[in-house]
Amino acid sequence: MNLLITGVTIADPNSKFNKQKCDVRVEQGKLIAIDSKLSPVKGETVFDGAGMILSPGFFDLNCSIGDPGFETREDIYTATATAAAGGFTGLAVLPDTKPIVHSKGEVAYIINKAKGNLVDVLPVGAISQHLEGKELAELYDMQEAGAIAFSEGNKPVTDDGFMSRALQYAKGVGCLLMVYPENKSIAGKSQINESKNSVLLGMKGVPALAEEMQVSRDIFLATYHDARLHISNISTAGSVALLKKAKKDGLKITADVAAHNLVFTEELLSDFDSNYKVKPPLRGKADVKALLAGLKDGVIDAVSSQHRPHEIEFKNVEFEIAAYGIIALQTVLPLLLKAGLEASQIAEKLAINPRAILGMTAPVIEKGAEANFTVYHPTEEWTFNAANNLSKSANSPLLNQKLTGKVKLVYNNKQSQSYG
Repeated sequence: MNLLITGVTIADPNSKFNKQKCDVRVEQGKLIAIDSKLSPVKGETVFDGAGMILSPGFFDLNCSIGDPGFETREDIYTATATAAAGGFTGLAVLPDTKPIVHSKGEVAYIINKAKGNLVDVLPVGAISQHLEGKELAELYDMQEAGAIAFSEGNKPVTDDGFMSRALQYAKGVGCLLMVYPENKSIAGKSQINESKNSVLLGMKGVPALAEEMQVSRDIFLATYHDARLHISNISTAGSVALLKKAKKDGLKITADVAAHNLVFTEELLSDFDSNYKVKPPLRGKADVKALLAGLKDGVIDAVSSQHRPHEIEFKNVEFEIAAYGIIALQTVLPLLLKAGLEASQIAEKLAINPRAILGMTAPVIEKGAEANFTVYHPTEEWTFNAANNLSKSANSPLLNQKLTGKVKLVYNNKQSQSYG
């Protein structure tokens, strides 16, 4: 489909058109013209982008979909439809499926099933066999088959020696480990942030120390091996401080934060709504402030969705036995706008840096480039509800709430999808 987008503002720090209002012409999957004024030609679809932002297509570093094995939560088709509606043209999908993605066979399954989609789906393989943290999985074979990185999902690598060996091996074959920061022996079975709020609610809390000890350990091991490492979903002010020092010391460490940890705080748990039960837990206002500051000054490299779909029977239960996680792909953009990020910052943290972390080339809004972009209206209000929720699951505290910031058009792989 040939397309002309008129009057849209470009948000791409890598483009000479950044912050400029332009018309953009797309033909056969390429950006063939970008100018202040382009006249429509016969046979092309005209999309009025007045008041809207055009960014490189968003990419998510941390998405769990359940396919294969848990398709009742989410399958590749519903995940990609949900992702596109949230502005994502690429997903790195975690290995916590059944079977677990710990060999080239599972990697090939995901790649083949997602082939030809508007949204690029890139498998993340398991670091260990069966996610048990004991024996290395087939990292090299999976990488050759198309795995983009390796992770244990929401499970930390608890054994120090195993983590050390994994980093050493990953450095040798040139792959990236993405780790979840939690010291399980400190965290125990606690489920919310340790604070005055946890005492008030009568629930055992997870201290920030549990995250920060793990971040410290991983920084020490990455330093020892001079290895690359990505720390997923940090949530505390102390973690931001540790990462700031690591970056100042020139270490090859990157990190992301889940969008909801930039907006939601532990006070929202007063009604014991299990849809706010996430891992890491919602923290205090001081942590949110530190996370936002770290994001804006480059200590935190990227934002992820931490999309975690669950069937109703795993969430519509008492808080203490409910599963962790929320569906998030369709609501990341409104949360970032609510957090106060500007359009160029959103493009950097949600499109450019996630790909750079994975060694990918980010789309650029330039003449002659491959068309891979997201168009959104930053001030349009909409209600997230059962009718427009494209996920198989409904575990979101934002359902039936009015949100600001709506994706209007996505384009990738010579395919487009628009949203009213």
